[in-house]
This record gives sequence, structure tokens and C-alpha cells, in this order.
Amino acid sequence: MKKNLTLPFCLLFFTILLSPAAPAQTGNADRQKAVALLRRMTLDEKIGQMTQVTLGVVSTSEDGILDPAALARIVEEHHVGSILNVTNHALSLEQWHTVLRQIQDAALKTRLKIPVIYGLDGIHGQTYTLDATLFPQNIGVAATRNTELAIAVTKVAARELRASGVRWNFAPVLDCGRQPLWSRFPETYGEDVYIGKTLGAAVIKAYEGDGLRNPTAVASCMKHYLAYSASRTGKDRTPIYLPDIELREYYLPQFRAAVAAGASTIMVNSGEINGTPVHASKYLLTDVLRKELGFQGVAVTDWEDIIRLHTRHNVAATPRAAVVMAVNAGIDMSMVPYDLSFFNLLKEAVQKGEVSVGRIDEAVTRILELKYKLGLFDHPYPEEAALPNFGLPEYQTLALQAAREAMTLLQNSEGILPLARNTRILVAGPSAQSISALNGCWSYTWQGKEEQWYPKNSKTILQALQDKFGAGNVTTTSVQGFDSRENYDTTTLKAAAAGADAIVLCLGENAYAESPGNIADLALPGEQAALARAAAATGKPVILVLTEGRPRLITSIAPLMKGILLAYWSGRKTAEAVSDILSGDYNPDGILPFSYPRSMGEMVLYDRKPTEEIREIFNSDMTMDGYKPLFPFGFGLSYTRWEYSDLQLSSPHLTGPGGSLTVSLTVKNAGDRDGKHTVELYTRQHYASVTPSMRRLRAFTKISLKAGESRTVRFTLHTADLAFVNARLKTVTEPGDFDVMAGDKKAVFTYTDPGH
Repeated sequence: MKKNLTLPFCLLFFTILLSPAAPAQTGNADRQKAVALLRRMTLDEKIGQMTQVTLGVVSTSEDGILDPAALARIVEEHHVGSILNVTNHALSLEQWHTVLRQIQDAALKTRLKIPVIYGLDGIHGQTYTLDATLFPQNIGVAATRNTELAIAVTKVAARELRASGVRWNFAPVLDCGRQPLWSRFPETYGEDVYIGKTLGAAVIKAYEGDGLRNPTAVASCMKHYLAYSASRTGKDRTPIYLPDIELREYYLPQFRAAVAAGASTIMVNSGEINGTPVHASKYLLTDVLRKELGFQGVAVTDWEDIIRLHTRHNVAATPRAAVVMAVNAGIDMSMVPYDLSFFNLLKEAVQKGEVSVGRIDEAVTRILELKYKLGLFDHPYPEEAALPNFGLPEYQTLALQAAREAMTLLQNSEGILPLARNTRILVAGPSAQSISALNGCWSYTWQGKEEQWYPKNSKTILQALQDKFGAGNVTTTSVQGFDSRENYDTTTLKAAAAGADAIVLCLGENAYAESPGNIADLALPGEQAALARAAAATGKPVILVLTEGRPRLITSIAPLMKGILLAYWSGRKTAEAVSDILSGDYNPDGILPFSYPRSMGEMVLYDRKPTEEIREIFNSDMTMDGYKPLFPFGFGLSYTRWEYSDLQLSSPHLTGPGGSLTVSLTVKNAGDRDGKHTVELYTRQHYASVTPSMRRLRAFTKISLKAGESRTVRFTLHTADLAFVNARLKTVTEPGDFDVMAGDKKAVFTYTDPGH
């Protein structure tokens, strides 16, 4: 069965990856067209291009029916250059085409016939088109450690966006997930910088690599620049306090890599760093982003964030001062999003000499150039050539494979898993019959909770287990509705367990997005923990399935569980993937992209400093065991055994700058099941001018081995891979001794730099 499913995935991957690209177009030609058009524009027409409003401004209908008078006022009279979002829920393909045709019809009535660029948050697939394919959230993609898989699912998202008529996607999220309280944690690639920048850059190339004129590509948007995820309290849109050395070490590299990968646009952090809102920071938006990183694309605000410089951050005394501050800092487009206040205030600011025409021209040129690159001037309407790329059956195969590879098996006491096919299973818990709890945020609606918009054939965990083990073998105490009180009825659970061999307990989080997902405590809600204890008290083995966007604390109940499967929010095929893992039809291979904390008082990350390892009362009592998560970064069990041996270096010396060495090791599938396995390579510098981390991930690769098979895996380490940010905020690689670690194996080499 596994072999039969692997082949279609490989064929699908290469079909998606090798789609024909459009003829190469020079950036200079598009820039020249933009400059030529700019010369013909009035101030009103220029400022209109910098203005972005939400769809609700031109439509009050949930189904996207437009108000012709409002549309004319926004597009024809005020020349608004961009529209985003939906009014409430995803639209059908046909509805999108109607909406976009009407918008572009209005744009083509303007003097210069400048098309509108439409943007959406397609966070894990094309969020806002009905029946589009939803894949794992980024945190689940990171658990796969499969870069090729990340590329493949992104290409599907791009195709379904473009088929909908949308050419600008507000993704990927490149924020580093080092604060698990943060409500946007599931949109991140986890706590590690290397994973974030590697997958982020690959995804951006997947969105844009076919060429933006091609109907299989969309403009990407790296977000949220910068350090949005580092909120001190963990609440969305709240202050960040970071020294520059930490900002540059953990939060800037992903954006540097994304710029190098060719990202067309960037969205700005809604918060403030060290008291300065990023939307008002010329240092970050111009000096770092433009001059240091070399970004040449469009910088767009997040939702209402220029307005909030005045109303929330209190750094601008008036609304116009807020506009002046942001535009002069480097903002090109304002997601206003409800009105024309930005348009009117910016026009007034230019007339008063507070913002130069040169700054306006710079921003508008970038916007026009993007529209030319996307082919909007040539063909602004939804493209017929893109339509066949929507909803293909093979996308469901890919969604299943992505969900399977995300599944992370955290506990398997006494080999309880996989379950035999004749096992009598009792399914319980709030996630058992919830579709939204399998998909999470940005799933046909912003919050993802309105299940009437999900595809009708979406399966719950209960349904998938009934399909797998037989309806006669699977009973439940769960009901539909994550928050239904019946899901937490311990008395009913205990009675029903009498006829079961095992309990599959589905706990975790229902869908949430952004601020509505703010929480004060990472602990699993008390009623869920009580349900887990009641299940364990029946004496039947309990397999805990966690559907969650961030690590909710389960320390008190984990010892009571025989098995623990972390399913994340893995999209359309989450339920099927869970059943495949529990039945043994798929050998789990996901590994943690974050450290699963044991308690709120021990939030230590894997790349900790040596002093974070120390626990002492007196010197004589000192231990080096400060990193004690419930499950460590990179952890994940398999139904087979993996053995490492023969770790070798091509040389005991690495000479820089520009040098490299090869690390090789043998990996063996020592068990009796075929499987996939992620090999990760870490380094640790013994001594440096800035305290080195205990370990840093430098490379990873995923391999597939048959039972008993061995393979030599090779990595190349370059001088730049060992770099860190020093006290002078320079990224350097310093001479010294380094450990190289893979699994339980270690070797040592020395780096020397004759010019150091």
C-alpha cells in the first residue's frame, strides 16, 4: 500500500515542479514601463495606487456581490490600486471571477486603465476559495522536514490562487516561533532559524519561480517584518523588546534569505520593537530592508496599522502625522482598510511638503512594476489558462501525503501502536467530530471555525477511524461541535469504555487566528485534562491525539497515556492521516519543529546557551540539565529503528573564508518496516567572542529506506554556515574548535582563518 501511494506522490511532485514557465521577462523592461506610466500620472492617481481597501468597502454582501456606486467611487474616482480579503467567507470559483471581472472593468474605465491588484491570505492553501485544497499549517510542514514536499504544496496553492483570479498571496509567514503563547505560532516554521529560512526561501521560489506572468505563479509576501512573533507577553500585536544582537541572530536571517530568493512583496510587523512601531521605523524599513538586505519590491502595511500609529501606539499626534511617519519610513502601500482616509491624508501631506513627491514616485513605481510583472496590464481578468489547475484529484493525494509526514508520534508505551484491525476503539474528545480543529486558522473563513464552508466530503477523525477499522469496531461518546458540553462527559465515557479495547482521545485546540487566539496559559484546558484522567481511570489503554496549533501543556496527563500523536492542524486530510498512523498503514516520520515544553517555568529552547543548562542552589549542587522539555526539538518516534554509524569528516580542518568540508555518516533502518527518516546535522562551537549555543541546526535531509537497508548521507558545511552575530552586530565566523553532531554521533574539527 505504501509503495502504491509513494509513486503517485513522486509523479505529482515532478508534474507540479516541472510545469512550463513563461518566457523570461527582464525586470528592467517592467521597470521602464512603470517609470513611463508614472510620468503620465496625477498626484491623485499616484496616491490611489498606494491605497488598499478591503472588499467590504465595495460590497456588503457575504457572497461578494458588489455595489456599483461604491466600486466606482473607490476605483474610478479615487484610483485605488489594490483590494484584499473577503466580506465573511470563501467564495466559489465562479463568484471570484465575477467579483474580479467587475473590479477590473471599473479599473479599465479610468483615464490610464491601471488594473487593480487583488491580495488574499492563502496561508495553507487557497484559504478563500470554496473547495480549494488545504494543506498542513506551516508548523506541520516544518514537522515533515521535507523541502520538496513544501515546494509541491506551495505550487498547488499558487495554482489554485491564480485559477481564482488572484495573483498576490500574503504568504509565507517567516516569523520565528520562539514564543509558543503567540496566537500565530501555527503559521510559523517553529523555533529554529535554519528551518525557517530554508523552507521560507524554497516556498517563495515555488510561488514565483514559474515567472509571474505564468498562470501557475503568484507574487509572494514575506511577513511579518520584523520579529512579530517575539511578543513579550505572547499576545498578538503587542510590544517586542529585543536587543539588536538577538534580532539579527534569530529573526532577520529568514528575511535575508527570502529577499535573496526573490520575494516580490513584504508585509510589516503590526507591533513595536523597543518602543518604536515597525511601521514608523525608517531604520528597519529603509536602512535595513532596502539598503542592507537589498529588497526592491513592495512594502505593504498590515491591517489598519498606519491608523494605529495614532490611535494605539501614540507615536503620532494626528492621523496625518501617522501617514507622514509611515510613508517617510518606507511604506509603499497602506492596508487602510475600511475607507479613504489614507488617500486624503497623504494628499494633504504632500501638498504641505511633509512627504516628497519623490517618495511617492518611488512607492508607486514599485507597485506599477509588480503589476507589469504579473501581466495585469496585458490581461487583468481571471485567466482561462489557469482554470484547469483548480481542484485536481492529485492535489488530494498530495494533501494526504503532507498530512501523513507531519504526524509526529511522541509516545508509544509498550508498543501500543499500531493498533490491530480488529481492535474495538472508543473515540472521545472535542476534536473527534470537529473539522475546524483539524484545519485551524485561515480555513475558508478567517478564524476557520465555520464548518458549513468546508468541503462536504471532509472527514472527521471518527469517520476516518470507522472507515479504517470498521464501523462495528468504532464507537464514540463525542458529538459535533468542539465546545459542546457532551464532549466532556466523563460519566458517559467511563460507561462506554467497558466495551472497548482502547480509547482514542482527541484533544487540543479548535481553530483560531490572530488576536482571538490569545491565551493566558499554555496548559491544556482543565476540562480536557479531566477527560484524559477519566479515560485513563477506565483501565483501558489511551491513545491521545492532539490537534493543536501550538504546544499545549500535557505534562500531568502524559504519563497516563499509552500513545501520544501530535497531529497539528494538518489540513484537508488530517483525519485520514491520523487513521493511517494509528493503524500502521503509514509509518510515522514527522519530528518536532519546536521544543514541547514541560511547564511554563521551563521555556528553554533547543539552541540554548550553556548558562541556560545550569540548575544550581550552591556550586556543589550544580547540574547541567536545564533543557528538559517534555519532548525535545527534533523528536519523533517511528515504527522502525534507525541506527547511525561511521560519522566522518573529509578533513579535521576547515579553512576560511570560503572553505567547506564534507560530513558523512551511515544511516540504517534496523527495524522490520520501511520508512522515512530525517537526518539532522548540528554544530557547536567550543569558544567564541559571544557565548555559543549548545547546538545549532545546520542541515537536514529526509531519506526513505526499506527495512534492513543502509545509506550513506552526506552534508557539506561551509564557513558561512558557522557564522553568528557578534557584539558589534557583524555576522562572522570565528576560528576555533567545533563539534559536529548527528543523532548520537559526534566528531570535532578546527576552523582557521588566515586573515582573521
